[in-house]
Amino acid sequence: MREKTHDTRWMVCVALMAAIVIVLANTPLGMIQLPIIKATTVHIPVIIGAILLGPFAGGVLGAVFGICSVISNTMAPTLLSFAFSPFMSTTGFPGVAKALWISIGCRILIGVAAGWLWRLCLHFHWNQTICLPIVGFAGSMVNTITVMGSIYLFFAREYAQAQDVGLTAVWGLIMGTITASGIPEAVASAVLVLALGKVLLKFMKKSLI
Repeated sequence: MREKTHDTRWMVCVALMAAIVIVLANTPLGMIQLPIIKATTVHIPVIIGAILLGPFAGGVLGAVFGICSVISNTMAPTLLSFAFSPFMSTTGFPGVAKALWISIGCRILIGVAAGWLWRLCLHFHWNQTICLPIVGFAGSMVNTITVMGSIYLFFAREYAQAQDVGLTAVWGLIMGTITASGIPEAVASAVLVLALGKVLLKFMKKSLI
């Protein structure tokens, strides 16, 4: 009976975190205005969910994030929506598969990587105050690097056309995005995961006693 109760709590917690992901993905709350760029916060509940509930839950939450990305890029397409929506593909089935990987697969990796990194920290009994921002930073960078890296690998030509630059300039643009957007997002993620994670870990520990 106790195990079933814990399973129910796990599912409820995943559902609640998924709801937060959906809200952030569909409102301005999902963006933080920085001095130069806007940083996304949608991946933060994915990372926190992975810490609290494990890598599998993190993967589920990442998939929810990815599905929201597909819907957003399909309903309100941008110049780069071909890389995130299978319905915007101009290269047939291969383009559909690549877009699904970038929009959903890369986001699943956020939760899986964050969850296992947190478990590694627990295995070595590292201090939570140190581990939480590390996991937050790493999870955010997994998002940026896998998404932008996959765009470079799969859609370099289309990306060059969308940005109206030569193919040889794509690598510089990708690295510029990782530096200018990815690093500030990762820093914001580290701070928020530390602040929220410590509170939620204490709450989860008490609720499971």
